[in-house]
Amino acid sequence: QVQLVESGGGLVQAGGSKRLSCAASGRTFNMNTMAWFRQPPEKEREFVSEIRWSDGRTYYADSVKGRFTISRDNAKNTVYLQMNNLKPEDTAVYYCAVVIYSEYKYWGQGTQVTVSS
Repeated sequence: QVQLVESGGGLVQAGGSKRLSCAASGRTFNMNTMAWFRQPPEKEREFVSEIRWSDGRTYYADSVKGRFTISRDNAKNTVYLQMNNLKPEDTAVYYCAVVIYSEYKYWGQGTQVTVSS
């Protein structure tokens, strides 16, 4: 099993920046991809970004392209999400997830990001 712990959320003004972290522990050697999702208030969870563990290839949702950057530190089993030029519509609970054998099998508890006007 894999345990995921997100951190770095909080309140930020529009146009500001935040960096989220997700630390993985447990049986991490079978991880294929790590990803970030988010769930705005009273809306469904949506995909944000992902990074392939082996070579660092990345993918982003159109809503965050050019503003968010995902990265990883293999030695620390940690993935980061650098969020720049934040907008009020970015307000959500952000979740870290791990892909094992083509499935988002493990999820963190989430961290709240609130962007004010």
